[in-house]
Amino acid sequence: MASPGALEPEASSVPGTKVELTVSCRNLLDMDTFSKSDPVVVLFVQSSGSSEWKEFGRTEVIDNTLNPDFVRKFVLDYYFEEKQNLRFDVYNVDSKSCSILKQDFLGQAFVALGEVIGSQRGRLERALTGVPGKRCGTILLLAEELSNCRDIVTMQLCANKLDKKDFFGKSDPFLVFYRSNEDGTFTICHKTEVVKNTLNPVWQPFTIPVRALCNGDYDRTVKIDVYDWDRDGSHDFIGEFATSYRELSRAQSQFTVYEVGWGAGVGGPGRAARTGTEPSLRPQVLNPRKKCKKKKYVNSGTVTLLSFSVESEFTFVDYIRGGTQLNFTVAIDFTASNGMPSQPTSLHYASPYQLSAYALALKAVGEVIQDYDSDKLFPAYGFGAKLPPDGKISHQFPLNNNVDNPSCAGIEGVLECYLQSLRTVQLYGPTNFAPVINQVARAAAQVTDGSQYHVLLIITDGVISDMLQTKEAIVTASSLPMSIIIVGVGPAEFEAMEELDGDEVRVSSRGRYAERDIVQFVPFRDYVDDSGNQVLSMARLAKDVLAEIPEQLLSYMKTHDIKPRRAEPQ
Repeated sequence: MASPGALEPEASSVPGTKVELTVSCRNLLDMDTFSKSDPVVVLFVQSSGSSEWKEFGRTEVIDNTLNPDFVRKFVLDYYFEEKQNLRFDVYNVDSKSCSILKQDFLGQAFVALGEVIGSQRGRLERALTGVPGKRCGTILLLAEELSNCRDIVTMQLCANKLDKKDFFGKSDPFLVFYRSNEDGTFTICHKTEVVKNTLNPVWQPFTIPVRALCNGDYDRTVKIDVYDWDRDGSHDFIGEFATSYRELSRAQSQFTVYEVGWGAGVGGPGRAARTGTEPSLRPQVLNPRKKCKKKKYVNSGTVTLLSFSVESEFTFVDYIRGGTQLNFTVAIDFTASNGMPSQPTSLHYASPYQLSAYALALKAVGEVIQDYDSDKLFPAYGFGAKLPPDGKISHQFPLNNNVDNPSCAGIEGVLECYLQSLRTVQLYGPTNFAPVINQVARAAAQVTDGSQYHVLLIITDGVISDMLQTKEAIVTASSLPMSIIIVGVGPAEFEAMEELDGDEVRVSSRGRYAERDIVQFVPFRDYVDDSGNQVLSMARLAKDVLAEIPEQLLSYMKTHDIKPRRAEPQ
């Protein structure tokens, strides 16, 4: 049996980040004759890829006010990679009926959850509409991330004069940490490495989330068992002791020494209910005859907490709330292998009834990203085309024909310029990525303090022509605040794109490896809905290609020791 190493805490089973929405309204319509309205807000949500609205929940009813501040919150799972549409309907409760349709309608507002989170200080005010000829007032939304405890602890322990358990040598001690549960059971949460052949081990410092150690409850019992490692897995129990996060934290100013004993922990070593423990790690009950032989038994050694420090674990939402802006850039493949745009067989062909694969990919990703960009201006480039009037080949031409300012207004502006370019340029080749990657990298290099993060979307149909130069560009860009999304359209195999993705093997160039993984590649065909539902296809694509962006942003911030800025007070 291998020596037990540090046990990694299990990943959270809760999808997404919990976000709490607080709702207020101002200047609502007054629908009551002898008093003011009695408003309630009903939240409706759309499932991913669906146009159907489903009621999510309601606030309480507040009597007689046109400016309610509701106490009841809406708690939602927030996914960066999805556009989460919300609809807030406001009613005046004027009937005892539970049916909201029998109440007076005061107005409604449509927002995306990302808009609220991406707005300044997480606050968004939106006009209520829906009552013809009336000013319906406004709704105010405040988004706050919910988290039990995001602190991370780093600690180091040593032991002194532990019991000798091995016949021919000293003990091989290691520690097992358990957190107590509300039902009296214990769950394993960490295991140290084994220190061989010593009764005075010094274990390596280790890091563990506070939520894994005590579920955020500072006074919850933490039990620590001391074992002597045996190759066959029948580890000998040396002793145990009990503590808590609060007690451990005192070691920040002083050493803390614990006596290791039989039954020193809560419930003693014979406690059987321990979820998540290995059978071989359950303590043995002390043999009474052995105890009689040790009448002067004091303890089985001591464990000393040498150091204990706490740091905050920051999230993607922390940085967005602190003011980090996502800058979105688009690069579209205009090479001849896409086919003539006027022909139905072309990947650029847009029929009167549906968008092209390029337009679908652009809308799917762009409509999510734009909620996190305050100016909604997106640089958009094409590559691999001959440009008028002289037919010069370009691998980085602005879709709006403005070299000095290649930005388009919103995703619809990018789509408009893309369609216009299809009518004016000649599709040609080759397929070069490096020029546009280097262009975005230059922009990212101008601001590296964490206030700006760039996301480049490349949509392409074919085999890359400048692989060596592209690898070099990616390795250079990996140290900058940027990520690259590549969406492959059409029937090509895209083996080279998989190599750039870097999930399995980090991208390298001339002996240099990428500082971090910044590329995400997906083939668009994997997300096309069999029924032809373009909305569903777009939702599936956005979910997968954007899922890695938050972790990539966090990896940049952590690598460069950048902490979120505090949101400015009102």
